[in-house]
Amino acid sequence: MKIVIAADHAGFELKEYVMDLLLRLGHEVTDEGTHSTEPVDYPDYADRACRTLLSGAAERAVLVCGSGAGMSMAANRHRGIRAVLCTDLYLARFSRLHNDSNVLCLPGRLMGKGLAEEVVKTWLEAPFEGGRHLRRIEKLDNKV
Repeated sequence: MKIVIAADHAGFELKEYVMDLLLRLGHEVTDEGTHSTEPVDYPDYADRACRTLLSGAAERAVLVCGSGAGMSMAANRHRGIRAVLCTDLYLARFSRLHNDSNVLCLPGRLMGKGLAEEVVKTWLEAPFEGGRHLRRIEKLDNKV
């Protein structure tokens, strides 16, 4: 799968870990930055990753900031993006099964690497169930 990844300075270290994990799992990864712990603005990096995803150059995205909340809010400003802040396996699984999330947001300052790895794997492996959930996704994607 083609995955775009991005982070701000607070999410840089976890982004690097997750990017390595994705590569080890055989995914093709586009890194939209940041590339250090120097302070940057999370909306800029969420925007880069979302534009890459929406262009069709990636199938999903992973965004990381300190809490995960900023990246989630910034990403969800884009029509067609369904970003979810996941802090556990239940959210990771059901955000895919029922909500067809296409952007996973992680809290770099609040989540260890082990849990992040399990969340990422669960999110990547869970399919969208479609059916009754599809009409709800269509309503989300058709909002201005």
